[in-house]
Amino acid sequence: MTDKTDILIIGGGISGLLTARELALAGCQVTVLERKALGRESSWAGGGILLPIYPWRQPAAISELVVRSISRYPQLNAELLAATGIDPEWSRCGMLICKNPDRDAAISWCQHYGVAYHCAAPQPLAAIHSEYQQPLWLPEIAQIRNPRLLKSLTAYLRQIGVRFVENAEIEQIRLSGNRLTSLTTGEQTFHFQQLVITAGAWTAALLDSLLPNHATDLPVRPVKGQMLLFAAQPDTLNTMVLDGDQYLIPRRDGKILAGSTVEDAGFDKTTTAAAHQQLYDFAVNLLPALKAYPVETHWAGLRPGSPQGVPTIGLHPEISNLAINVGHFRNGLVMGPASARLLADLLLQRAPELDPQAYAWRV
Repeated sequence: MTDKTDILIIGGGISGLLTARELALAGCQVTVLERKALGRESSWAGGGILLPIYPWRQPAAISELVVRSISRYPQLNAELLAATGIDPEWSRCGMLICKNPDRDAAISWCQHYGVAYHCAAPQPLAAIHSEYQQPLWLPEIAQIRNPRLLKSLTAYLRQIGVRFVENAEIEQIRLSGNRLTSLTTGEQTFHFQQLVITAGAWTAALLDSLLPNHATDLPVRPVKGQMLLFAAQPDTLNTMVLDGDQYLIPRRDGKILAGSTVEDAGFDKTTTAAAHQQLYDFAVNLLPALKAYPVETHWAGLRPGSPQGVPTIGLHPEISNLAINVGHFRNGLVMGPASARLLADLLLQRAPELDPQAYAWRV
């Protein structure tokens, strides 16, 4: 069977879905291919904190995407809820950062980007047992519930005409001169004007297999992260808490996420007893009330790791109709809206909000 589309996107995670939204709203016919089920990899597995961990320690290119994205989430949440009835549960619950040896740098970052802060822990958090070191309270930082966001976004995209093909194994891609012309899966051949790859941790391997003569040494690799979910009651914890490199995230229904590990384990998503114990000990030591609640779920996901966490967003240096939006590491959701807008601006030849050179695809 043959299918034609303006834009063919490979990868149905948050980057692919938000990119599809930008292009569909601009009037493009968009089709999304996903090798398994939509949105069930890294985007589903993350915590949904709408702030990088210690953003003042990371490159400015990340912050530029972050601040633009977090400003768009309230409206995006409202639009998706109104259109689909599925609430992504965007919530401005705030974040307490317990230890800040570099608090001056943190305050400078907050002031530069207009992020509200207080140099003390909020009083209701007496239940948190931390050896505080110059704590910082960010009252306006929000979270979003990843699985609900992905469900709502997918339903919305179907409403506006985006087509999805799940469980699609790509077999062949055809190149004529410096342009891609078609892509074949087991059952369909797709003809397109533009191909966009948003396949997360699998992107580099996919490009190497499809286009072995056009390797670009894309520096994206899988980085495993494991998390726990405690079946806590509402009001056990009312704000996110970051202590060292791990965190607790309270959901609206009271459940609390504890995360996460950072493991170089290739494409292995197996959960481990050691990680379970590490996360459990962290969670119950920080919030002893969690000892009264069972662990409901333990899972792992594969983040698309990249040098310093800066994503690659842009056009292939040689193939004129191939683009990518990948390599967001731990921050795919929090950089998602602005990353999608930047790529759409480049594809549609609109003036971008950001200098694209910081994210350019280089050989």
